[in-house]
Amino acid sequence: MSEWTVLWENIAFGESARWFEGRLWFSDWGAQEVLAVAPDGVGEVVVRVPFPSMPMCIDRLPDGRLLIVSSSEARVVTLEADGSLLEYADLGAVGDGFNEIVVDGRGNAYVNGIGFDLSAGQAFRPGFIAVIATDGSVRRVADDVAFPNGMAVTPDGSTLIVAESYGNRLTAFDIAVDGGLSNRRVWADLGDGVPDGICVDAEGAVWYADVPNERCVRVREGGEVLRTVELDRGCFSCVLGGPDGRTLFVVATEWHGMADATEGPRTGRLVAVPVSVPAVDR
Repeated sequence: MSEWTVLWENIAFGESARWFEGRLWFSDWGAQEVLAVAPDGVGEVVVRVPFPSMPMCIDRLPDGRLLIVSSSEARVVTLEADGSLLEYADLGAVGDGFNEIVVDGRGNAYVNGIGFDLSAGQAFRPGFIAVIATDGSVRRVADDVAFPNGMAVTPDGSTLIVAESYGNRLTAFDIAVDGGLSNRRVWADLGDGVPDGICVDAEGAVWYADVPNERCVRVREGGEVLRTVELDRGCFSCVLGGPDGRTLFVVATEWHGMADATEGPRTGRLVAVPVSVPAVDR
């Protein structure tokens, strides 16, 4: 019997799973949509964006507004109560190729860029992390990141953990009050693991989604593997949620490379996996 169940199907290219307000939210890059799905599998399209959505990651500000990364426009927008999209930050001065976003408890929003155009077949170049401070200013706070992907902030707000997909590791930084990053270090060497989306649980361990290995893995600082969940397709993003915080939600898709990322049959799924250690109680 499988340890996971399917909640939602027919996703073109799902990413950026987040747990908000009793529902699992995620981006469907292939459909230019942000969706929200309840634990019983009832869901809806929250917004369809008017810009190209590769990538289009999401997170929430402390005031509840949804932030959406428009990588093609090098900006971040907010979803307002009336359904309109308003510019929150212009990212053009700090780089391009923007990917993931995460917001800390102070309201600093971290956005990373991979450093090269993967869809165009460009050769690898290191990426970076930028911060959008609460005053609206934008600056780079880290460079030389090997394909930065998922990011998460520890429960005490002191540490940013970043998935370096091409580095096969999770990297940690100390977070300063002004959003600056320092004390860079390897949080976990993952061996053959290729981390994409990540989340932190109540014991401080990290779950990471892994596309080529078609799995989600729970590791503690230092790299010890605590649990592995095998799926039947590439795992792009994962987050803990559910009524008691003891469900790992995973967005997974059959992966055949960037050229076929949004073409052909929709093989994306949102699946739910029961876990013993819950999400962080924020």
